[in-house]
Amino acid sequence: MKPTTKPNNPCFSSGPCAKRPGWSLDALKDAPVGRSHRSKIGKSRLAQVIADSKKVLGMPADYVLGVVPASDTGAIEMAMWSMLGERPVDVICWESFGSGWAGDCKSQLKIKDLRVLKADYGKLPDLSQADWSHDVIFTWNGTTSGVRVTDGEWIPANREGLAICDATSAVFAMQMPWDKLDVVTWSWQKVLGGEAAHGMIALSPRAVKRLETYTPDRSLPKIFQMAKGGKLAAGIFEGETINTPSMLCVEDAIDGLKWAESVGGLQGLIGRSEANLAAIEKWVEASDWAAFLAEDKAVRSSTSICLKIKDAAYLALSADDQAKHAKTIVSMLDKEGVAYDIGSYRDAPVGFRIWGGATVETSDIEALLPWLDYAYDQVKASF
Repeated sequence: MKPTTKPNNPCFSSGPCAKRPGWSLDALKDAPVGRSHRSKIGKSRLAQVIADSKKVLGMPADYVLGVVPASDTGAIEMAMWSMLGERPVDVICWESFGSGWAGDCKSQLKIKDLRVLKADYGKLPDLSQADWSHDVIFTWNGTTSGVRVTDGEWIPANREGLAICDATSAVFAMQMPWDKLDVVTWSWQKVLGGEAAHGMIALSPRAVKRLETYTPDRSLPKIFQMAKGGKLAAGIFEGETINTPSMLCVEDAIDGLKWAESVGGLQGLIGRSEANLAAIEKWVEASDWAAFLAEDKAVRSSTSICLKIKDAAYLALSADDQAKHAKTIVSMLDKEGVAYDIGSYRDAPVGFRIWGGATVETSDIEALLPWLDYAYDQVKASF
């Protein structure tokens, strides 16, 4: 039967993600709009985002953190263009974005000594194959595959190269072993539900040393320049952004960080995300048609939760028909106002992707799941 209860918030997009519970435009009423980001109040707001982020995340005091342009993509590209080339590079990828960074290393940066360690969607590569005399680039959480790294034990403390981590759908939802990571990037639009277009980059002392001692053999656009004259451009990490940020977005980021503190800080955020995954795991265990893309529970993401259809009747269909029916389910739930933007990523296997980050209420996840059953039953009747 058609369910009668709908999620209070049907936003399950993997980016931009759901706003925090109770959010309204009133949260931005104190934003210093019309003021320069270089004014005293503008710089203080940006510095607050940096300080509050470091506090919530428990980042080491000797790491620097800055607000940068172009979301997580801008942040990771900034690191690659500014730091790579001193030594060989390994890129570890198991989903779309990691593959993109590998492509950029090969085609744009033209890294000569490049290795790509790759796995199919739903699986992790053999992490022990990483050569830590190289710089190593990887995503912590595969936003498009639903697969995450479980810990930092595979990263040696005495590594020679840099550990460069795209952590955009992991930070604030998963424990990050900061001592094992030299560059960590993310955007505001993920776990805390901030607005798009702004990124953040955290650098360890080892990463700062690389910036101050290595000059890449390539021209760097202005927005990628983190060092000048052999010295770190310290202002970037104190609230002096390279380009003009939106002060509305800055205010929203501050609001998200305040909310994070109100729900118990990092551990509270992690707990909320893991509760969302647990609700879906319970449902999948009883389902005769749905399964996780990440079959290994140990590497399953709690934020970008990716599902596939396992029903034999569905799998007997052509690939085109499988895609058509999956899209029909997504469209049906959208029209019902039950779930927005839950289709799998365009490069990923056909299925569904449900954001389970901290701003999503577990009660909304639980309300969504009967609708998935209902929609699948409706579509299956047409096979």
